[in-house]
Amino acid sequence: MSMGAYDEEEHERREQKTATIDADFDEQRTEYRGKLTYDSGESAEDLLTQFKQIHGK
Repeated sequence: MSMGAYDEEEHERREQKTATIDADFDEQRTEYRGKLTYDSGESAEDLLTQFKQIHGK
């Protein structure tokens, strides 16, 4: 079969596949509760100084 040739069996297979709806999933969104904290141990001024040193300013 050449490129672009009509394949009726493939068309039917794809039609059946796209006509099937998967409704087994949970429709509710997952809700996460809690908080995230990150402490680098350095102050904002220390980080700014380090940034300036890295960029040579």
